[in-house]
Amino acid sequence: MVNLTQNEKRLLAVLEKEKKADARHLATMLDATPESVVQWAYLAEDKGLVSLERIVDKAFIYTDEGKEYFKQGLPETQILKFIGTDTHLTDLQKHTAFRIGFGQLRKKGLISVNNGMVSKVGKPSTADDETALKNPRAGDPRTKELIKRGILQETDTVTHRVSITSDGIALVKKSHTITSGMGYEVVTGTLSRDQIISREWKNLNLRRYDVAKLPKRVYPGKIHPYQRLIEEMRQILLEMGFTEIYGDIVQSSFWNFDALFQPQDHPAREMQDTFYLKEQVPLPLGWERVRDMHERGGETSSTGWGGTWNKKKAEQCVLRTHTTSLSIQHLAVHKNPPVKAFGISRVYRREAIDPTHTPEFEQLEGIVMDKGVTFRHLLGYLKEFYSRMGFENVRFRPAYFPYTEPSVEPEIYVDGLGWVEMGGAGIFREEVTAPWGITYPVLAWGLGVSRVAMLKLGLKDLRLLYQSDIEWIRNSPVHREQRVTSGRRN
Repeated sequence: MVNLTQNEKRLLAVLEKEKKADARHLATMLDATPESVVQWAYLAEDKGLVSLERIVDKAFIYTDEGKEYFKQGLPETQILKFIGTDTHLTDLQKHTAFRIGFGQLRKKGLISVNNGMVSKVGKPSTADDETALKNPRAGDPRTKELIKRGILQETDTVTHRVSITSDGIALVKKSHTITSGMGYEVVTGTLSRDQIISREWKNLNLRRYDVAKLPKRVYPGKIHPYQRLIEEMRQILLEMGFTEIYGDIVQSSFWNFDALFQPQDHPAREMQDTFYLKEQVPLPLGWERVRDMHERGGETSSTGWGGTWNKKKAEQCVLRTHTTSLSIQHLAVHKNPPVKAFGISRVYRREAIDPTHTPEFEQLEGIVMDKGVTFRHLLGYLKEFYSRMGFENVRFRPAYFPYTEPSVEPEIYVDGLGWVEMGGAGIFREEVTAPWGITYPVLAWGLGVSRVAMLKLGLKDLRLLYQSDIEWIRNSPVHREQRVTSGRRN
């Protein structure tokens, strides 16, 4: 026996005669709102008695500007009417539609201007544009152009069509109370306060509810999963006592490379790795000490890289290839300890786009300068950070970077992947700090934020972090379990 609400029975009784009808039409017949009819149809559809079709059509509405043009014609049509055999440009400029209309006519090649005189080209006509204005159609290029010009706006209109199924027809024929349209059993779906207090609800025929049926999904607004992860990293470092630093996307080669003791012929500075800009900027005060460091090691025990350092090359601007350029600039201003700073910023490199590479990505940069800090402190900071991010097993592998010595690459263990390299770290070399008068050790690291995100979010394609995939964002949980690694220890 199919349990039907009173409204479902009413709907079936009407559909038995109509067979198929629009929700608005049914609402008129049932003395209800279209929204209510759709709700009843959903209930009956779950029982296989009706079929509900959602139809989306394109509709066009006129902006205030469009309403004016609908009456008076498009600006180009208005101007075209004033152009005769001997029309001067100054005469047209007096017309209120000149600014827009004249530009459109020239853009479409319908007029020409010679020595201040305006003439028509061939037999110009704006009839097709006027037709598109009066009768806009989806997919029509001229309609799209009017939308682009802000004359029309495209909207979606949603209608619902309800039709009775064979099972619904069979049930209607079988049930006399439905076909007669009389004798409906009153069903109470919502209880009032008075009904509850007076206990009247005990004598009511309450609507049955299927507790096993899932409710309609609600999609509340939420922050993008990648942005939430970046904010989580930021909060961890702030809780660890760090200060956040910021900087420009465009940096000079001096700060991006030279100040970090990268030789001017280093492979990372070649065009295939770096986005170079045509702009150049003057070097900061004290740039000569960096030059001397490169050429002969300055006043340190280093021998430098040798050769001749090119000032012009250092002045050339680039899109920053790492956030370490922000760290060295911060240190150049804050020369005395203690310094604990970090930055989470986007960097740019000439990479081919694939599931694991993009030409722009986020990097987490951190520095610590203080009296007596050592390499062991660096490892401790990194392990603490990754532990708070949910990665239990961390190890370090020796590495090489031009601006740190000793250097390491932190790795974390992930089930199914093994040990995964997460970035680079080390202690700034004397060649990096000495030109700025820094005499204390500086711990530094640069970590790949997107790589952490892929592991935390369980992604195989890095590009998802930068795409507006609504379905993925909807299904991405707001909270995840903190621990993501196995119990293996090295």
